[in-house]
Parts: sequence; structure tokens; C-alpha cells
Amino acid sequence: MKQEIERKFLVVSDGWRESADSGRACRQGYITGSREVTVRVRVIGDQGYLTLKGPASGISRAELEYEIPAADAEYMLANFCTGGIVSKVRYISFQNGLRWEIDEFSGANQGLVVAEIELKSENQIFNKPDWLGEEVSFDPRYTNAALSRNPFSAWMPG
Repeated sequence: MKQEIERKFLVVSDGWRESADSGRACRQGYITGSREVTVRVRVIGDQGYLTLKGPASGISRAELEYEIPAADAEYMLANFCTGGIVSKVRYISFQNGLRWEIDEFSGANQGLVVAEIELKSENQIFNKPDWLGEEVSFDPRYTNAALSRNPFSAWMPG
């Protein structure tokens, strides 16, 4: 079983753009489950995904992801997901040999840009690019599931 070990940061400048790919549109929603288990449906390009994430322990959690037909994922987004659909463009940037995923949100989460890095261990040391701001790994408002229910526009600072 795959273990996801992930840290998440706010992005404070566009410096990441010079090393990022062209990005891929992503739409995702959440099927009602328990507080401890997240069931996500996602469409990226012409591929669908169904992902189950277990309860978090620090920055780690079990994750199972399955490719599904995009048409099935679109149907689930329209008929099974509660809350809003999270729309974003996901960019990939490699910094110091590590893969960063930068999500630039749109819709009700417009203005939010976060960067995530998956690590091999919770105590893995890495250099933080200068475009990173505050770490939000432990702030539940910044999970995509929470953003689908309580979007950034409803609570964003300033």
C-alpha cells in the first residue's frame, strides 16, 4: 500500500514558473465519507482517477489511486460528489532534484496557489525554493476536500 508523505506551502511569487511545465487542467470532487477517509474523483486531461486516502498521521497517510475512464469520473463528479468542484491547473517543477506540484486554483478558490512536495520520509531534508511562503501542511483549511466545502474566497485574508 502506498504511503503519501506530503508537505504543502503557500506560494508567494511567480519564480516557480520559469522551471515549470505548461500545466494540466484538473477538476476534482469528493464523495461523502468519514472524517478519517477521503474519497476523491479527479479528471486530468482525458483521464479519470478515483483516490482513497486514509487518516493522516502527521504528514503521512495511506493512499490508493486507480485510473478510471474519464466518462465515469465525469459522471461521478456530476452525480456523486458533495460540496463544490475544485478547479485548478497543476504544474510540475523540479527543484534541486525534487518534484514540486504547484496548484493554481480558479473559481471559488481563485487567488490561491500552493506547492506540494512528496517525500520519502517525514524527516527528509530538502531545500525550499525562494518562491515558497508559509507551510500549511497542518492547516486543514488548505486540503482540497476542505476547499470544496469552504472555498478560499469565503475566508481568504485581506
